[in-house]
Amino acid sequence: MTKTVIIGAGQAGSAVAAKLRNSGYAGDITLIGGETAPPYQRPPLSKKYMMGDMDLERLYLRPLEFYADHNIALMLDTQVTAIDRDTKVVQTSQGDVGYDHLVLTTGSWPRKLPEKIGGALQGVYAMRDLRDADALAPEIQQGARCLIIGGGYIGLEAAAVAASKGVQVTLVEMADRILQRVAAPQTSDYFRALHTANGVDIREGVGLDHLIETDGRVTAAQLTDGSTLDIDFAVVGVGIAPASELAEAAGLDIENGIRVNEFGQTSDPAIWSAGDCASFPYKSGRIRLESVQNAIDQAENVALNIMGQNVTYVPMPWFWSDQYDTKLQIAGLNTGYDRVVSRGDADAPSFWYYRDGELLAVDAINDSRSYMVGKRLIEMGKSPDPAVIADPDTNLKALLKA
Repeated sequence: MTKTVIIGAGQAGSAVAAKLRNSGYAGDITLIGGETAPPYQRPPLSKKYMMGDMDLERLYLRPLEFYADHNIALMLDTQVTAIDRDTKVVQTSQGDVGYDHLVLTTGSWPRKLPEKIGGALQGVYAMRDLRDADALAPEIQQGARCLIIGGGYIGLEAAAVAASKGVQVTLVEMADRILQRVAAPQTSDYFRALHTANGVDIREGVGLDHLIETDGRVTAAQLTDGSTLDIDFAVVGVGIAPASELAEAAGLDIENGIRVNEFGQTSDPAIWSAGDCASFPYKSGRIRLESVQNAIDQAENVALNIMGQNVTYVPMPWFWSDQYDTKLQIAGLNTGYDRVVSRGDADAPSFWYYRDGELLAVDAINDSRSYMVGKRLIEMGKSPDPAVIADPDTNLKALLKA
């Protein structure tokens, strides 16, 4: 009987285990996680969970009894210290575990501020896991003063929660505009206006120089423009990095994460990887996708390939972000776009990304129809004329039949 060991009990790890069992895999399955909680959803941490609209049990991806009922050994609060590829043994804080197939779903780490500018002070938080959310929650009080460092989606979502709870929020973004790395200026403009209307002070082209402390706790921030802010706490949202240290120490190939082939195999054919930590072939290059859907789809693809099906992974990227009462849905990848076409009105716009006439991606704000049609068009390889998309009289659904 074969043994499959999965390191990383998040969205991807849980999906591998469930897919194996649901597909008839009869071997042993062990799912190892470093946290005390069973696998849970991460996106609601910076949204509904922080707002108090979702309790802990509703975060769980599956009821705890699911794992016992499906004969999946769940090793929580367990640290993996090494992988011995020669003996096919995983060394952990709870003892050694042997494997025939090993799956690395180790996810990613939030990038931290350097200690020399105050990154280790009390009152400085990241937002990545349950412990982060639970530590941050008591700080979010009416009238508290918060600095958010980073104008990406994590920073903006944290700003929305804090501002909704009456916190005085200042957000700084070193780039020329918020969301510069991931979205067109039109999307940035929408969310800048949204946050400003909700009382958030957004400062673009300005970064953090250093945090100022009193008795080991952050009390102020010196910004790169020379200004100083008195603050009660800070949230760092400056991106994430793949958690590939364990794989690298084991001698696996690393390339912006754990390098895998089109089937999800690493440079060791007995070891697989999926989720935020894995970089895989896409078109003429390689990418690493940081999204729930990729974590699930890639993980399930790996499970099928462990069972010998040799299925090539073809991603269908989509993402979302909830801020205040606004929902942003993104279909596709806008990398390399040279044109953006706007559609809709000020309350529910959509922005369509093109490159050399090819539809790459759609940002749909409070507009589920544009999102669904755009996603389907991209999956079908169809690229409507930009002028047709811009025409408010165009029936989007009809484009799917054209």
